[in-house]
Amino acid sequence: MEDLWPFNEEIVAEAIYESEIPIISAVGHETDFTISDFVADLRAPTPSAAAELAVADIEQIENKLNSYNERMKISLKKKVEYMKLRYEKIKMSRVFKEPLLRINEEYITLDTKIKRLENIINNKLKDDKLRLVESVSKLETLSPLKTLIRGYSITEKDNKIIKSVNDLNTNDIVNLNFTDGKVNAQIL
Repeated sequence: MEDLWPFNEEIVAEAIYESEIPIISAVGHETDFTISDFVADLRAPTPSAAAELAVADIEQIENKLNSYNERMKISLKKKVEYMKLRYEKIKMSRVFKEPLLRINEEYITLDTKIKRLENIINNKLKDDKLRLVESVSKLETLSPLKTLIRGYSITEKDNKIIKSVNDLNTNDIVNLNFTDGKVNAQIL
């Protein structure tokens, strides 16, 4: 135990703990424990076992690298197959097989919208024309000329229309307007 005592010193334990280099503690035999064993990165039962832990088996490393290499090859093959499938799918899409089809569909859509717009405009024009004809018909009904055609006349005095008998006096000269002309008359 006296031979192992330096590995129980606080200064040695702190140095092992603070070290940035990984440390394997392998002091003594399997049954011997020191403070250094508890602060080290790894404890080995004997110095020989520590040497085996520190130096990896080259065959194991080669086997691991070969395994990684095989996994990477399989993964790359799968990725290439997947990308080929995506390429084939894209290549078979309508956009690449019939590029003008989409343009023609848009032309058809545009034509449909233009025809719909033309129909709306034509219907609006028909409605407006009908309303105009109705308005003209109403105006003609109220037109003084229509009244004259039915046999009435318009009486004027001093270029003003006479609306009442009270607007006339005896011997006044008035103008009588008919559909086919004018005549002067004297009030008696």
